[in-house]
Amino acid sequence: MIRDALKDDCINLAVLGLQVWLETYAVEGIRTEYSRYVIDTFTEEYFINLLEKTNYRLLVSEIEGTLQGFVLVNLDSRFEEESNGFEIEKLYVHRNFKGQGLGRQFLTEVGQRYGNNFWLYTWVENESNQFYKHLGFKHAGQLNFEFSNTLIKNNVFTSNCT
Repeated sequence: MIRDALKDDCINLAVLGLQVWLETYAVEGIRTEYSRYVIDTFTEEYFINLLEKTNYRLLVSEIEGTLQGFVLVNLDSRFEEESNGFEIEKLYVHRNFKGQGLGRQFLTEVGQRYGNNFWLYTWVENESNQFYKHLGFKHAGQLNFEFSNTLIKNNVFTSNCT
């Protein structure tokens, strides 16, 4: 069931965020800079603070008390131009629930609640690139940043395919 996140969800959101980030980006193993980043970023307080921000929306999927995934929406963030819409900052699904349609359900729910015009980015080496292409998202460019003296290249996708 997809619903708005609650303060009580934040400890589980922190652990899931840490887990999914490490599984996605620490493909060669755990390094100190990765550990510092996830420990500093994915905290209960981080998610509690997001719940208090007016421009953020945080949805979770949970069944019988088990967190399956979450989607974090930033309604104020834009990529290059206003027509690209708002940003989906994170769409994280626990590995046990991948391939079951949960990512698509999150995107549908976001579209119903906030509109279907949004953008997101994903690491060029992430398997999710194929997922977004399969759903008909348009490649809109690249967004790069430096992490631990390495340039991280990301594909930007928009839901606005017209």
